[in-house]
Formats: sequence, C-alpha cells, structure tokens
Amino acid sequence: MLAVTCVSQSADDPLSGLEVGDSPDPDVPEGWARVHVKAAALNHHDLWSLKGVGLPADRLPMVLGCDAAGVTDDGHEVVVHAVISTPGWTGDETLDPRRTLLSELYDGALAETVVVPARNLLPKPTALSWTEAACLPTAWLTAYRMLFTQSGLRPGDRVLVQGAGGGVATAAIALAKAAGYVVYATSRDEAKRAKALELGAHEVFDSGARLPERVDAVIETVGKATWAHSMKSLRPGGTLVVSGATSGPDPGADLNRLFFLQLRVHGSTMGTRDELVALLRFCEATGVRPLIDETLPLSDARRGFERLASGTVFGKIVLTT
Repeated sequence: MLAVTCVSQSADDPLSGLEVGDSPDPDVPEGWARVHVKAAALNHHDLWSLKGVGLPADRLPMVLGCDAAGVTDDGHEVVVHAVISTPGWTGDETLDPRRTLLSELYDGALAETVVVPARNLLPKPTALSWTEAACLPTAWLTAYRMLFTQSGLRPGDRVLVQGAGGGVATAAIALAKAAGYVVYATSRDEAKRAKALELGAHEVFDSGARLPERVDAVIETVGKATWAHSMKSLRPGGTLVVSGATSGPDPGADLNRLFFLQLRVHGSTMGTRDELVALLRFCEATGVRPLIDETLPLSDARRGFERLASGTVFGKIVLTT
C-alpha cells in the first residue's frame, strides 16, 4: 500500500526523514478493524514526530497521521478516533496514562489503509464530505474539548483565540462563532487576520495588541510567545485553556497575576470518543465545517508537509487516496 512514513528523525531538517512510497499491508488483530482511507489530514503532530518528539527512534519506521475517514471492509463509512486507550480502560480515555495516538505506537492514517480498534470507529455523517470528516479527529476535537469541556464559557461570553491560522485555532474560531461566543483572534500575519474575520472572528488584532475588553477565556496553543498577552487579556476569574506550545514550553508564568486575579489555567489534550460524537453532531446541526486550505493526493504528501512546515497554512491540509 502507499503510505507516508517517518524513517528517520531530525530536529533541524525534519522532512529529511519523510518517505512516501510502498509500505507493507497491516495485519488486523482481533477486535480491530481495517479502514480503507478516503481522506486524511495533516497535523503538527506529524512534524513533531519527524523531529523526534513523542516518537521514540526505536519504533521507526512509523506510518504518520492521526486523522482519517474511510470505509471498513464491510462497507461502513467511518471517522477514526485517534486516541487509543489500553484494553479495559473506562471513562475519559485522555486520562489513561498509557493512552497513545495513532502514529505513536501503532501505524497511522496517512496511508491507503489503517488498522484501529473497532471501538475507535464512528459513523461518518452523510452531511460531511470525506475531506471535511478527516479534519475533525485531532485539531477540531482538541478545539471542541478546549471550548466546551474545559473553558466554562457560555453563549455570549468573550473568548480570545491566539495564533489564528493553525488547525486548532481556526477550528476554535469557527466553533466559538457557531456556539454564540464573542470571538477575538490574534495573528502576526495581516492576511491571516483577514481570513480569521472571514471565518467568524468578531475582531482581530496583531499579536500582543491590547483588546477592547478583557475576555472570559483564552484558547492558547502558541505558548511562550503569547503567554503573557493571554494572562493580561483575562478578566478576574477568567480561564486560560492550553493545548500546545508551538513557540516553546517555557512561558514564564506571571504568578502574581495568576493568584491575585484568581485565574484558572486548564491543560487540555485531544478529546474523548464521546466528545468526537458530539462534535460530529454539532457540525451537522450548525452547518459549521472545517476550513480546508488545500487538498492533495496522498502521493503528493511531501508538498503538504512542506507547506505545513513553512507556516503558511490557514486551516487544514488534506490528503486523498
């Protein structure tokens, strides 16, 4: 089968370890299912794997990719939930200390076929295209959990989304708008700020700019570069929800502000199967859809990775088989 594989790792030149070519067809263990992939989306998680973060070198070669939608051997149209918990785990699978994502322990979804536990398959809504459905299980699910599980926001509340352009940030803007929040967004890039307005942000600002009012919650995926601004933008008692640190993990937290204003900081990772079910229903009910920057054939995956690494993407890059 054709697959996109990490064969070596380099922090300085991650794409040097990317290989697009033939890979052995996967076996199907008992209790697992094979999905013939129709569409799969790229995530920064894939770049981190190529850099050697979160994927030990002794597991190489590893097929990359967390997101996929496709058809099972028995003809069911499905969306793949990427969080794989240990057998017998009950409750929130993101809290399983031995959980893993596709492409960390088991081969991932950037391939013509992927094999996952049968419990990780959800029916694909007919209202969603293959490319739209493939965008949801990682970035969109992460944004959904941040907004609707961790933030404490209610319709009409104010939310700041830092770093408009990335997959989680664009998802957060679209979901927050559809949920009735007042959405502010930031970016260093003027073109991305304009696109954030088109996506549903009420107002956009240069990174670090003073907002017209303090917000009830901040969606933070950037880390060090925006942390101080996120803290200063919160109202007393507000909530900072963090799911990433693309600019670095050392934020230099303002502890005086944190305790004096009684701010809340919530870490958030991916989402549960039940939250993915809810996200699919939310998209059906509201008509909100993932923003797709570019769709490419699986064989042209390297171009997609080059664009992802360049930072020029607004929304998602999707590969189709």
